Amino acid sequence: MPDCQLIELYKSGNNKAFETLLLRHKNYIYSHIISIVKDEDASNDIFQDTFIRIITCIKQNSYLETGRFRYWALRIAHNMVIDYVRTNAQSELVYVDPIDYNYVNSEEMQEGNKEDEMIQAQNQKDLQFLFLQLPENQKEIIRMRFYENLSFKEISQRTGVSINTSLGRMRYAILNMRRLMTEQETA
Repeated sequence: MPDCQLIELYKSGNNKAFETLLLRHKNYIYSHIISIVKDEDASNDIFQDTFIRIITCIKQNSYLETGRFRYWALRIAHNMVIDYVRTNAQSELVYVDPIDYNYVNSEEMQEGNKEDEMIQAQNQKDLQFLFLQLPENQKEIIRMRFYENLSFKEISQRTGVSINTSLGRMRYAILNMRRLMTEQETA
């Protein structure tokens, strides 16, 4: 039975018609909610509030039949998610097309774990070790460029050397660090 007929039956007092409508669309709508909120309890609350709003709109004859009940219900759910995020200020909401869930698996959306943190800490130690092996003038260029965020023009003014000399020192510093890394890996 099409959605429009189920809605008409529900308007006339047939609660089973609405139950059929709910069962037909619940997975699609709930998946959209949980993919953004990422909290099961909050998602369940939003899902229930969404269908309460849908019931209210149908009972008040606010729903205009266009054959797109699913998308209308999804729009209500999405608006409820936006309201939830605004009131709880838990995260920054990024609008996504309701059909495209690929962003959930993106690297930006994944939390780090202890292993990632340990690897990052070890990489920092390794870089610090390599940095300490460089000649003083190359250390100075790297410190100014990467830790003080100075441009090469500012570096040349501070050190009293030309921009080309600053660029050359940076190039040699990077080459030396690469060479030292290769030597460390073979050792």
